[in-house]
Amino acid sequence: MEKPHANKQDADISLVIEQVQTGDKQAYTHIIRRYQQQIFLYCYYLLKNQEEAEDAAQEIFIKGLEYIHQFVPTVSFSAWLYKIAQNHCNDLLKRNTRTFKSFIQYKLKLKQQPIHEYTDLIHELMDQLTLEERQILLLRSLEEYSYEEIATIMELKPSTIRKKYERLRKKLIHQKEKGGKKYEHSFKTGR
Repeated sequence: MEKPHANKQDADISLVIEQVQTGDKQAYTHIIRRYQQQIFLYCYYLLKNQEEAEDAAQEIFIKGLEYIHQFVPTVSFSAWLYKIAQNHCNDLLKRNTRTFKSFIQYKLKLKQQPIHEYTDLIHELMDQLTLEERQILLLRSLEEYSYEEIATIMELKPSTIRKKYERLRKKLIHQKEKGGKKYEHSFKTGR
C-alpha cells in the first residue's frame, strides 16, 4: 500500500536531485537527512557492527554525491542509493573476512548495550541467513520495497526475488525453537 505522503516526498527528492545535479551541493544534506537512518540500518544488519555501519553509511552518501550526475530517474532514487549501499557493503564484507575474535567482540558489545526484547531473536535469525537472504529480507520487510525494486537493486528478475523471499520466509517461520512461529506475522506476503 502506498504511503499518502510518498508522492510528495518523491517530488521533493526529485527537486533536490535536480538542485544537486546543477551544482548546489548544499542541497544534498536534505537527501542525507531523508535516507540516513534507513541506509545505516541496512548497513548495520549486513555488516553486524555499528561503527562499520556508520562509516559505510558516510561513504555511501559520499559516493552518492560523487555519482549523482549519473542518476537517471528510471528507478526511484532510494533504489539507486540502495544499489550503491549493496555494492559497498558487499565490497566491505569481501575485504573484511570476519575472524572468530571479532565475532566474540561483537557479541560482547551487544550484551553491554541496552537490548530491546527482540534484538537477540533478530540477530540469531539474521545470523542464520546468507548475505543475499539478509539483503532481500531487509529490503522487503524493513524498507517495504516491491519485488521489482529489489530486483533492480540486486540485478535479478522479480520472479526470482519473489521465490527467494518466499523460501526465506518459510525458512524463518520454521525456526520454532528460536521463536520464529510467534513472529510469523512480521514477514510480509503479497505485493
